[in-house]
Amino acid sequence: MGRGLASLLLGVSLLFTYAPFSQSWLSSLAMAGFLLLLVRNVDAKQAAVMAWWFGFGWFGAGISWVYVSIDQFGGLPVFVSVFLMVLLCGYLALFPALAAWLWHKLRVQAGRYALWLFPLCWLIAEWLRGWLLTGFPWLSLGYSQTSSTLGNLAPHIGEIGITVAILTVAIAFAEIILRRKPEFLIIPVLIYALAWFSPYLNAPDLTGETKRISLVQGNIQQSLKWNEAQQWPNFLTYQDLSRPHYQESDLIIWPESAVTFIEPYAQQALADLDHRARTHGVEIITGIIDYDRAQRAYFNSIITLGNTNTPYQYAEANRYQKHHLLPIGEFVPFESILRKIGPLFNLPMSSFSRGAPQQTNLTSADMKIAANICYEVIFSDYIRTQVEEDTELLLTISNDSWFGRSHGPHQHFQIAQMRARELARPMLRATNNGVTGVIDEVGRVTARLPQFDAHVLTTDVMLVSGTTFYRQFGTIPAWLLAILMWLLPSTLRKVKNSS
Repeated sequence: MGRGLASLLLGVSLLFTYAPFSQSWLSSLAMAGFLLLLVRNVDAKQAAVMAWWFGFGWFGAGISWVYVSIDQFGGLPVFVSVFLMVLLCGYLALFPALAAWLWHKLRVQAGRYALWLFPLCWLIAEWLRGWLLTGFPWLSLGYSQTSSTLGNLAPHIGEIGITVAILTVAIAFAEIILRRKPEFLIIPVLIYALAWFSPYLNAPDLTGETKRISLVQGNIQQSLKWNEAQQWPNFLTYQDLSRPHYQESDLIIWPESAVTFIEPYAQQALADLDHRARTHGVEIITGIIDYDRAQRAYFNSIITLGNTNTPYQYAEANRYQKHHLLPIGEFVPFESILRKIGPLFNLPMSSFSRGAPQQTNLTSADMKIAANICYEVIFSDYIRTQVEEDTELLLTISNDSWFGRSHGPHQHFQIAQMRARELARPMLRATNNGVTGVIDEVGRVTARLPQFDAHVLTTDVMLVSGTTFYRQFGTIPAWLLAILMWLLPSTLRKVKNSS
């Protein structure tokens, strides 16, 4: 029980490595503590149980904001909400448990160098977490380093590669304690030195061209957002906030489903807005819900208005449809069963269809923009595949009103920062009530709005060209690093035996 409690507390401590706390130094120490507990387990089952407690603490604290959504909008008794939260965290905790179980099964072959097998086991479990049941790769370890020195490695090896770096540093710390060999300290020194130097290896190319962009944060209450009587007032709120910026901005961006009219039934309103935008020489990007009558399918979409060459027309190609849908929030698995249970499984607009897995960039204000909606930004490989050679901006629009004043929106913003670093492109993030902001090509937050405030953020954004190693090769380098570390123990044993 003592190890289980210690493991649980180490998992909880990881909460403080992510935004808004951002104590990045703690991640390697927490993982080193976890590894020191792991090596003391006598069998694979015991290792898995201990790691499950670690995962339960990690996710129980880290995604506690999910409870806010379930409690406030789920319409369920408190004990049911708590049970569902425990169930979710218990499920996610299975993945570190799997990594520990797999490592324990393999450790015999590696002998005294067994810890160096762990990064590959961890990556296998994390890949499964990002894939099973459509995936939930939130709180991956690498995000804790978004604004730290290790974050400099993002354009080269991505967030998953930074995860490998964290685990490598943690193993070095654990080896120092287990073997009483301080020379292992050279490993974190070399990793941090490489991370410090890495920005000079492939610096982004600034084109010298800037665009003046306005991000509109409407701060519409979630309880009113889908109220039919509020559709027109909500639409007017965004127009009123945008109007003072028509003259100065090249592009105005509204958040996810800012227009709550269903697109086919809002043609006149959208055409009028398109005409006003074209008259003032500004373009507008907005989230909206589309309904395809032929397919009888709803799509969470992004459309563009105000193009001087092409007046708005319904179903034009210059749009984006969300591909990665949020379970329960945007589609309900086992729908015929779950929808009978309670309001949580009958949220407004929870019957979306998926957009295509590969979509062309939006074209707006003479820019190529790789767009995504809300939850999709956590899928690093998906965002990478949307970026083309001539993509100039990244855009994510979201509605984080579901999560109140929790740390969830801050973690979400931090993930967007990591995407900007990986792909060396400015990231624009427009939300209903925060966190709305602009991130430059190296992950610096250049401007942001306070949460829960109806306001407009207007700033100049420098455009960037070129590519990154991560965009070209994705997760391959991270996997190769983990495999090399897996091969290291057997190689060292062979060298030792031959000598």
